[in-house]
Amino acid sequence: MPDLDAIIHQPVRLQIMAALCNLKPRAQVDFTFLKDKLGLTDGNLGSHLLTLEEAGYLVVEKTFVARRPKTFLSATPKGRHAFTGHVAALQSILKSTP
Repeated sequence: MPDLDAIIHQPVRLQIMAALCNLKPRAQVDFTFLKDKLGLTDGNLGSHLLTLEEAGYLVVEKTFVARRPKTFLSATPKGRHAFTGHVAALQSILKSTP
């Protein structure tokens, strides 16, 4: 049975990775869009993003758009692989349940 990924297993981080891995490779999403979509506060989302970034599962790109700071997020290949493995582990658990 595949192992669950302890970093992704936390519910908010699982939602973040699901949202990012649903994008095409190298596609980005705006911090505010993700915050609103998941119903999180800036601090809560920021904390989970830091954990995922430190694990190498996502890239945070800070830039300026019309002279305003903007943060974009995307899943890395490592993050996509970890997410796929985590989903496989969850599916394996579900299939083994009598």
